[in-house]
Formats: sequence, C-alpha cells, structure tokens
Amino acid sequence: MRTHLPSRKVIAVLTAALLATGMAACGNSDTGGSASGDDGTITLGFSQVGAESGWRTANTTSIKEAATGAGIDLKFDDAQQKQENQIKAIRNFIQQKVDVIAFSPVVESGWDTVLKEAKDAKIPVILTDRSVDSADKSLYKTFLGSDFVKEGRLAGEWLVEQKKAASGPVNIVELQGTTGSAPANDRKKGFAEAIAANPNLKIIASQSGDFTRAGGKQVMEQFLKANPKIDVLFAHNDDMGLGALEAITAAGKVPGKDITIITVDAVKDGMQALADGKFNFIAECSPLLGPQLMDLVKKVHNGEEVPARIETQETTFTQEQAKEALPNRKY
Repeated sequence: MRTHLPSRKVIAVLTAALLATGMAACGNSDTGGSASGDDGTITLGFSQVGAESGWRTANTTSIKEAATGAGIDLKFDDAQQKQENQIKAIRNFIQQKVDVIAFSPVVESGWDTVLKEAKDAKIPVILTDRSVDSADKSLYKTFLGSDFVKEGRLAGEWLVEQKKAASGPVNIVELQGTTGSAPANDRKKGFAEAIAANPNLKIIASQSGDFTRAGGKQVMEQFLKANPKIDVLFAHNDDMGLGALEAITAAGKVPGKDITIITVDAVKDGMQALADGKFNFIAECSPLLGPQLMDLVKKVHNGEEVPARIETQETTFTQEQAKEALPNRKY
C-alpha cells in the first residue's frame, strides 16, 4: 500500500505556523513595560540594610506585613550591610521598572549616581530609617524615620542628670554603629553635645561594633582590657549593649551597677535587660515603619505632595517603665 506524503507546500505552511506559535510563546515570557500588574497593583522595590539586629528583623517584618496588607507587590532585597549590594539592587529595580523604590541606606554617602538613575527613569524614591547626605534633595521624595541626633541627646541628657553630683571624672566608652551610617554619626553627635554640659563626663574610648551583638561583645572586651576604670557604656543600639553584657560579666563586673549602660532602640531583649537592671536607660527607636511606608508609597505613586521629612514618635525608658511596657511589646 502506498502512503501519500504531504507536499512541500503543506510542510512549509505547517512549519511557519509552528515557528509563529513558538515565537509567541517565547514572547510571553518577557512582559516588558512596567512591573505593575495589569490590575493596577503598585510594585515597590525595597532594599534592606541586612539582618544585623533584632531591630532590623522587626523592621523587615513590619514592611513585609504592611505591604501584604496594603495590596502592594513587594520586591525585597537584603543588602547584607554592603553598599555595593544596595546599589546593585536599586539598579535591578530600575531595570524591572518598579513603580516606587524605597531603601534604608547602609551608609550616608555615595548615592547620587544611582539615585539620579532612578530619577531619570521617573521612579520616585523614599528613604526609610536612614538618610543620605546628598545635596540634591530632588533625588528622593521623602525621608521616613527617627531623629537620631535627638536619641543620642536624650541618652546624654539622662546621663548628665544621673551624674550631676559627680566630683571626679566619669569614664565613658562608646559602642558606635556601622561606620558612616546615619544613626552612628547622629547618635554620637547628639550624645557628645549633651554630655558637654558636664566637664566630668569623658568619652575615653569609642569604636564601631557594627550594630551586632558579636561586635558589641568583641569591642567591649577590648575596652575592658585597655581601660581598668569604666563607669558608663553608651551603645548605639540594644544588640551591641547585649553583646557587651557578656563581656562585662565575664570580666567579673556587674552590668547596670559597676557600669551604667545606656542604649538605643528598645527592642524586647533590650527592654528585658533594662527591666532586669542590667541596662539603666534606653532611648526608643521604633522599627514599625511598614504601615507609614505603604501609605507614602501610594501617595508618591499617585503624584501627591508629601512632607520632605516624616519623623516617628518615640519615647525613652527607665527600669520601671520597661517593666510596664514589656507585656505589650510587639518587637
């Protein structure tokens, strides 16, 4: 029996049809255009500093939960405390054509080039938690976060009040945050300005612990070896203070008694240390910025005017106040 083979003309038509189908399928994998969904969903690209502390973890959770609650498509990136990673992430967000970019800068300097790229792409930028030192304020829409200078000043003012009767030198060691970061620069400035009111208060050593418990412990060990008499520790965040507790205890000293400990943040572990008398005072810095950020994202996406700077409302805590606040602490 003879089989009838299709003509060359039919084969050519079938081949062309198959190629067209294949090309169409490949084309569907590259949607092009904006990252926003067809349903009008806003896409937010967010670059986080890292996960160096309990504060940062709570901040990340707040942002992710708030984005879900607000119906915003969040593209999240962890920079692992490296500026080059954040710059790469922001450029990726620009390439993906997200609607809004937000980030917490690892350090203050070196952002103008990439922020201009975002501006040229007509993608608004929001700074959260940390600021940049750019002279061109048009490179970002607004800053949402704390007044770090005020936090340092509140810590210093409390110490001035506590040590007002001191007749001799009061030796202070300082655990700074990440070198070059806004909170490290500003908390140091505010604290120094406040303690200048009492010439007996002297910072005898100051070094970065990079906002981590491990860094706080390591640097505090060095402080204790080099300085036989330490009266006060000012740590730029709770986590470094908690790490320092280990070093102080290992050195045979009683934290909170032999060495007065002042920190910033008021995360749950820090508040517990304060309630237990191991810390003496905490200036609050709230990480729960998510809901406010999502509100700002919607406003700048819609072209609404927003304030150039929006500060979170915060307080301070003594031992008794920490005991009262702990049962309802969310972070």
